[in-house]
Amino acid sequence: MFRLLNALLIAIVLVAHPAWSAPECGRTPEECREHRMHPDMPEPDLHSKAFRVVDAEETNAYWRQQGAEFVQQKLASEPNKRQAKNVILFLGDGMGVTTTSAARNLLGGEEKSLSFENFPFTGLSKTYSVDKIVPDSACTATAYLCGVKGQEGTIGVNGQVPRTDCKVMLDESTHVDSIAKWAMDAGKWAGLVTTTRVTHASPSGVYAHIAERDWENDAEVATDCGAGSGINDIAYQLARGEVGSKLKVIMGGGRKHFVDASLESWGKRTDGLNLIDEFKSASEKNVYVTTAAELAAVDVTKTDRLLGLFNDDHLQYLMETTAESSQPTLEQMTRKAIEYMSQNEQGYFLFIEGGRIDQAHHINQARMALNETIEFSKAIAAAQELTSEDDTLLVVTADHSHVFTYAGYSYRGSDVFGKTPVNGHDGKPYMVLSYANGPSYENFYDAETLERKDPTTVVKGAHDDEFPSGVPVDMDSHGGDDVPVYALGPWAHLFTGVYEQSTIPHMMAYASCVGDGHTMCK
Repeated sequence: MFRLLNALLIAIVLVAHPAWSAPECGRTPEECREHRMHPDMPEPDLHSKAFRVVDAEETNAYWRQQGAEFVQQKLASEPNKRQAKNVILFLGDGMGVTTTSAARNLLGGEEKSLSFENFPFTGLSKTYSVDKIVPDSACTATAYLCGVKGQEGTIGVNGQVPRTDCKVMLDESTHVDSIAKWAMDAGKWAGLVTTTRVTHASPSGVYAHIAERDWENDAEVATDCGAGSGINDIAYQLARGEVGSKLKVIMGGGRKHFVDASLESWGKRTDGLNLIDEFKSASEKNVYVTTAAELAAVDVTKTDRLLGLFNDDHLQYLMETTAESSQPTLEQMTRKAIEYMSQNEQGYFLFIEGGRIDQAHHINQARMALNETIEFSKAIAAAQELTSEDDTLLVVTADHSHVFTYAGYSYRGSDVFGKTPVNGHDGKPYMVLSYANGPSYENFYDAETLERKDPTTVVKGAHDDEFPSGVPVDMDSHGGDDVPVYALGPWAHLFTGVYEQSTIPHMMAYASCVGDGHTMCK
């Protein structure tokens, strides 16, 4: 009877005060400050299906059993000190802790886990660059692939090379090689998969040495450095470079950077080259595909090298694909890449990027960022299914975070894309998800009245909804906080603790006995 009356009272309060705010505090000033930090709100009926997520959570036994099972799991695990035949590095571009935490809601609730969150070992990497507190995807790629930190905007070069410097980068002593080259030097295969352009900042770290991440074709180099600079653009390095020309698998978008504008309407080069035709003519067993159906039909046993370019630019966000879209998912590309790479008895290194998490965050589109995170998780689950933790080291991390927040005391089971239960001091609601800065600012702030707009009138439930930002800028900025690292397989226990991002390839090299540094084989 008491429970029924209590539920009825809560319902009356919620109906009478839909935009509930904390009552006046009648305590000491210090107690009032504490009270405002942690406001008392009407508690939902614990037995209401609208708010329940997991049965028995209100009992002691539920949590004690969960804790005991976790301890037993840890006690039963022993460090795997075998040599890693294969290494797969998964990179969630822009996937900070706030992103992974919020994305769990898309799986059914806060208590759910992304596939890689069940890996036994986790750590944190520090992402700053040589010149910036908050980095970009170029210099971070140099760190987690080459083991050396550089300046923002540069790829595959050390900290002596300033961004856009057309001369210093020509000194090959400033170049740093990636773990992909270390693996190939050891007789292994190497490859890359991404949802961005294959010449974009993150995948370029596998094979390129460049002072400016935007120099993806020769026209862009000429604009900044003039004709005859001697600088090979990123697409050229992928097609003809020492590392790029030997990669066994290359999949993603960005074909516009490989073809001269006079040869194809979508081409961007100006040097007369068609680097795609060069790839196809180099060997009759080189396979070039442009659709998901063509990729699925590839017979890996009859393929020397596999190049898949599925769009002129980046691949589409999954939420923007249609029935007519012909691009593969990240999971499909991952499966085919592993199927192919597994043919090498010496093993392989594979870089796989969920690159559009970052780009959705940049435009304050949280739904698409979190959806891309779920797709990234599916690809990792596929890799775990197709490989053995006895001989394959899986490492999952991010290059940097974003200024993305997940806030507001919402009830369990409520819509993570919705509003919080408490209004701001202006009487208007605020959203669970928001950004510190970004292009959406003007949609949520009335410049004439100098007031916030009600965000629930702007966020309508569309896949491309923009979420509120606090400072108006063209694109939301990256965050400078540490990013998580998850590991499974041989020597995964090395990845615990807090460390420089540049240590990641050294740990992968140690486990797989590649490179000139310290390895388990030495």
